[in-house]
Amino acid sequence: MHRIIINKELCTGCKSCVLACMLKHSENSNMYTLNLNDIDNDSRGHIELDKDNKPVPIICRHCDEPECVLTCMSGAMVKDEKTGIVSYDEKKCGSCYMCIMSCPYGGLKVDDKTKQVVLKCDLCINEENPKCVANCPTGALELQKGESLC
Repeated sequence: MHRIIINKELCTGCKSCVLACMLKHSENSNMYTLNLNDIDNDSRGHIELDKDNKPVPIICRHCDEPECVLTCMSGAMVKDEKTGIVSYDEKKCGSCYMCIMSCPYGGLKVDDKTKQVVLKCDLCINEENPKCVANCPTGALELQKGESLC
């Protein structure tokens, strides 16, 4: 089972994880020319402030019993039992947003462009390490492979 572990005490809110995710999921290959205002360049995760005004990374937890999968009526959300990765199939999605509403962690969101596609972490499936983890300068994000956590 794979998932990103968040140590919010180490997060400084620098948004390196957000930028790395934006770059990974854009057609741009250069951070210096990445258009941050282009709604096509949306991150799968984000940073929010907690009740004490401290930054907290919000990323899909790839839960053992994901509410998003349980509430998805179209079968667009699926959990791979071998890897533990919860994936999304845009072609099957009915845009009901039950997955977004049911996620207890706020790890899913609707895209800004069409308002019909759900954006969620895919753990950079074709990479050895997710880009957010690889680019976190403080170690607040860590990829864990192994036992279940949520």
